[in-house]
Amino acid sequence: MANELDEMTGAKNTGGRDVYVIERQLPVRIGVGSLLFEVMLWVCGVIPGLIFLFMKISARNYFQQLQQKIQADASQIDNFLEQRVMILQNVARLVDKAIALDTDVMKAVAAYRGGGMVSDATRNAVATQLDTAFGRLFPQVEAYPELKAHVAIADAMQQNNYLQREITAARALYNDTITQWNTDIFAWPTKMIVAARAGYTTRIPFTASAEIKAQARSVFF
Repeated sequence: MANELDEMTGAKNTGGRDVYVIERQLPVRIGVGSLLFEVMLWVCGVIPGLIFLFMKISARNYFQQLQQKIQADASQIDNFLEQRVMILQNVARLVDKAIALDTDVMKAVAAYRGGGMVSDATRNAVATQLDTAFGRLFPQVEAYPELKAHVAIADAMQQNNYLQREITAARALYNDTITQWNTDIFAWPTKMIVAARAGYTTRIPFTASAEIKAQARSVFF
């Protein structure tokens, strides 16, 4: 039997392909079959029906606990982003005479510090704004030797690099939990039935900004 995917003779994409996260939340839906399944359990006897009832209660508790973990993972990202905001503002004050930062970017940062983040999409947008701001700020610092030699700015650049690594690790943990959620809500029968009746949807993972993707394609050495 021939291989369905043949790396030697199959179609090739020499130009490569970029991938993106689709910003869409999928609702969990169940059909008549799931209802018939539950009815049949009760028809077969009280014990099967009660067992499945307790399984649904357990699944509901599981989802509630998993949501708390998602919140904790998201909070960890927020903590690191908050520190990056503080670094950005401190450095911006030191170099404000050498570089004019985008007003809209600074407004977004100020909004973040004001506690305006209420959703995963907003959190991702703020991270994108921060990446853009740092992407504009630090190249200018490199262009001014007197700024680059400034102890406070040098220390801030090191802190930013450290925080960016921590954010990457926190995002990976957050995305692992999101993947767990997105998988479990479609685990039929128990979890999927509970998720559908609770109105749960899939969650969107934390994504890399266009600024970070552009930097990843840069020449480093």
